[in-house]
Amino acid sequence: MKTNDWKHLIDTLLFVNVCSVATVGFIECFVISSEKAPNSSKFFMGLHQQEWEGIHTILSPLLLGLVVLHILFNPPWDINSRESYFGERWRRILLISTGVWLGILFLAWLILKL
Repeated sequence: MKTNDWKHLIDTLLFVNVCSVATVGFIECFVISSEKAPNSSKFFMGLHQQEWEGIHTILSPLLLGLVVLHILFNPPWDINSRESYFGERWRRILLISTGVWLGILFLAWLILKL
């Protein structure tokens, strides 16, 4: 397969996966009853809430992998976009924003652990 064929395949899978993760998340959040409801009402389309969570858990790392592949197959566009937005400071800004995001995740983990 040519590089463009791989790009189209990855982008198509990425689109389908994003739609799937969003749909399953919507089902988990808004369609399936809350924790206070009886166990029998936690079914949707024949699947229990835990099965929907399992599907979501499988699709999410797949989404991350597809995003990484998408970025790897489009490096010139990625680098040019970052340089046009941030100039020569794009590496420093990327490191700072990554550090801030990891710090937020760590704080959220600490708060939830307490």
